Amino acid sequence: MSKMRVYELAKLLEKSNTEMVDILTDLGVSVKSHMSSVDDDAVALVEASLKDRAAAKEKAAEEAVQTYPEVVLKEGCSVSEVVSAIDEKPSSAVKFLMAAGLMIPATARADEKILEILSKGFRKNFVFDKAEAPAEKTPAPQKQPKNAKGTKKTAEKDSHLVPRPPIVTVMGHVDHGKTTLLDYIRKTRVTEKEAGGITQHIGASRVRYNGNDIVFLDTPGHEAFTSMRARGAQVTDIAILVVAADDGIKPQTIEALNHAKAAGVPIVVAVNKTDKPDAKPERVRQQLSDYGLVPEEWGGDTIMVDVAAKVGTNVDQLLEMVLLVAEMQELQADPTIKPVGTVIEANLDKGKGPVATVIVQKGTLRRGNIIHTETAWGKIRAMIDDSGRTIDVAGPSTPVEILGLENVPQPGEIFTTLSSEREARDIMSQNEFERREMDQNKSKRLTLEELYEKMQTEEVPQLGIVLKTDVQGSLEAFHASLMKMSTDSVSVNMVHEGVGRISESDVMLASASNAIVIGFNVRPDSNAKKIAEAEGVQIRLYQVIYDMLDDVKAAMEGMLAPELREHTLGTAEIREIFRVPKVGNIAGCRVQEGLLRRNAKVRLIRDGVVFWSGELSSLKHFKDDVREIKAGNECGLSFEKFQDFHVGDVIEAYEILKEKKTLE
Repeated sequence: MSKMRVYELAKLLEKSNTEMVDILTDLGVSVKSHMSSVDDDAVALVEASLKDRAAAKEKAAEEAVQTYPEVVLKEGCSVSEVVSAIDEKPSSAVKFLMAAGLMIPATARADEKILEILSKGFRKNFVFDKAEAPAEKTPAPQKQPKNAKGTKKTAEKDSHLVPRPPIVTVMGHVDHGKTTLLDYIRKTRVTEKEAGGITQHIGASRVRYNGNDIVFLDTPGHEAFTSMRARGAQVTDIAILVVAADDGIKPQTIEALNHAKAAGVPIVVAVNKTDKPDAKPERVRQQLSDYGLVPEEWGGDTIMVDVAAKVGTNVDQLLEMVLLVAEMQELQADPTIKPVGTVIEANLDKGKGPVATVIVQKGTLRRGNIIHTETAWGKIRAMIDDSGRTIDVAGPSTPVEILGLENVPQPGEIFTTLSSEREARDIMSQNEFERREMDQNKSKRLTLEELYEKMQTEEVPQLGIVLKTDVQGSLEAFHASLMKMSTDSVSVNMVHEGVGRISESDVMLASASNAIVIGFNVRPDSNAKKIAEAEGVQIRLYQVIYDMLDDVKAAMEGMLAPELREHTLGTAEIREIFRVPKVGNIAGCRVQEGLLRRNAKVRLIRDGVVFWSGELSSLKHFKDDVREIKAGNECGLSFEKFQDFHVGDVIEAYEILKEKKTLE
């Protein structure tokens, strides 16, 4: 019995992967994802089900038409006259007809088939008046209720969303074939805009496969990837992790993996160099499984493709998998709204001035737009695409190089457009002022001592750690000890761990993930120190493991919400009520137990039931204001926003104590 992948069945039956997975699940066929295999019986079951569904849908549509409000039309009228009878636009009718496969203009004569399509589209039962009844007998179009009009507007807004190409970043260890893979893809699959391929490198490439575009970011390494994310830019939709089959996973592989995981993007693994004699792709799969990337063929959810990028083996299959993952994400954007995007790279060119490579994420960017980022602005003088051609418009997922900026923006900054140059200058001035204020009041992003306060304001659920040690043995020991500290209330999140010096990449990852850097018998390099200071990332260095564990434990205990415990201060009985002009009622009391304290929390108890709760606002001994009154003494008191005192009421004063929780 032959087998077929779910995604292949979806393509055959013209369904999306998500739809096909849902159909199979509804039919009782067990599938995990679009990569699962199904037999001939399951295929036949799906085909029969779809045929039944289509028939039922057609029957339901025919029955529904009979229930729609009837609109009588003159025989021989045009499509435009049909829609004018219900106050709709001719363009809407043309859309319905195009969707049904009929390329018919609004001036064309409407026949029975056209009326059938328009009836379903507009939810009206259009019929011809065979007797050519007077026009006044034609029922007036029913006006939609207000909520219905709102629904229509929402639908029209949603209709502006169109599929966009996925944006892909290639990551991995040095010399594992990232550049080779990109070069092969660009040479063979570059969008056919110009013979000979790319004439100008602009930091991104748009390639075409099976009629679909894919945008590859050419940012050098995962440092740039995380640097952009640390600034709040989430550009990448999919990450391709390249691992050499003859070398296995290396420190930078783990680093890249952690960067992609921290960004929350799907990972597709390209097991490269499988054409080499010593290639061991199964070993790579086993190694990646230890880090949470379990291959789909092993029951996991990570797509892994064996490739040989130098000769192009299975690169087509890799691109197909990328498109499948993109389809599951249902990537869409509205090209009609105000353009928004991200700066990929920027530099100062001697001949061109400030130049920036940007990628449009929403809307459509046009030549002449006034663009601004946090640190730069300008009027777009020219836009150059990845083939080196000058273009006037750039839609969603389009990378372009722009000229005309007044200064150089920072990679990772978000751009949008403004209506005037004056508005841009005003915003730049305000941004500059805010940056100065921030620099003056700049505090570190995260310290062990500040974790509790940060949790109160930002709801930090975990203690993020980037761990670097001198040897692998220490790393394993540290990892085991730290993970044992996790509880149901607070846990350790190992953002990244590795052996060797603390690098720039470690600091940027900590910055992007709101983590601290812990080093054991290692030191940061000069660049890492500078970036840590600039980004406000704390680096903690240790030579004794117990010192490190004690500090982390103290930080985690500080993150635990304290236990609240009520402590009774004392009680008093109201003996007399005094009326004071302009003040109101004052309760004359005698303290029976403990003490009463001004501004303490109090309860008024009447006949054994709590009648009121609040705070004690004033406390007097004879005519003097006092801070507290002890047992056996008399006093006068009043409450915040309460004066309904009765003789015999009992006043109970108390306070809320916070007790620090521990991990034990």
